[in-house]
Amino acid sequence: MLDIQSSRDTREVPLRKVGISDLSYPVKVLDRAKGTQMTTALVNLYVNLPQHFKGTHMSRFIEIFHRYHEDLGMKQFLSMLEEIRTSLEAERSFGAISFPFFLEKEAPVSHEKGIMSYRCGWEGEAFEGGSRFFVNVSVPVTTVCPCSKAISDRGAHNQRGIVSVKIESKSLFWMEDVIHAVEESASSGLYSVLKRPDEKFVTEQAYDNPSFVEDVVREVYIALRDFKQCDRAFSWFSVECKNFESIHNHNAYAYTEFCRDLKEACRATEEGFKATEEACQ
Repeated sequence: MLDIQSSRDTREVPLRKVGISDLSYPVKVLDRAKGTQMTTALVNLYVNLPQHFKGTHMSRFIEIFHRYHEDLGMKQFLSMLEEIRTSLEAERSFGAISFPFFLEKEAPVSHEKGIMSYRCGWEGEAFEGGSRFFVNVSVPVTTVCPCSKAISDRGAHNQRGIVSVKIESKSLFWMEDVIHAVEESASSGLYSVLKRPDEKFVTEQAYDNPSFVEDVVREVYIALRDFKQCDRAFSWFSVECKNFESIHNHNAYAYTEFCRDLKEACRATEEGFKATEEACQ
């Protein structure tokens, strides 16, 4: 049959990314306690399109993704991106998935169990001779304002926050350990089940550990910089915290990045941009 997508385009406009966006699909990911867990991911998959191609083959993205959706660890995710790249004759391929990651968590006093949901995901790209891979983890936390505690005669205002970390790593690590590190860096973590003794404990724990949004980001930074749960230290990560203020008409925000070798990272970034530009010619 006639293949219109592969026909020649004469407008001389290269496209940096073409593909599929917002595909909802069941996936299986690693779970330290249970081995694996099934969840539902939102999937984006792209390739660059040189200026002489009219379009790409959208169905091929899904055909390839389907073969990997029940085994999406780091190695498999990058293998999938490489297969997409070569199958579509592209210089670079890109992928991102996000999904709720479910963990059973005990209340601190009653030990009643409930399920917590954390928004997690992978991002990556594949190119000739290499690849990059990132893990995203978002963790809800509670913070108590140190200023409010210091100046108030009764209590202190608190708020829920979201801490989002993005990690580049070539070694296996457990998202559960990252989640725990983030929760330990805030005034308190959240729970899905709290009996009255638990609520008392969590409230007092948070009050005894007040944290500005800046404090949370710095504590998470230190925890990830010194992370011991994988065989190789993280080469790069970012930490973002947004607190949904309870008494202000705005949110509080802080962000930072870490790079173990800043010069190498800058060089790699410059080479990546150069390669992308050349691929789009």
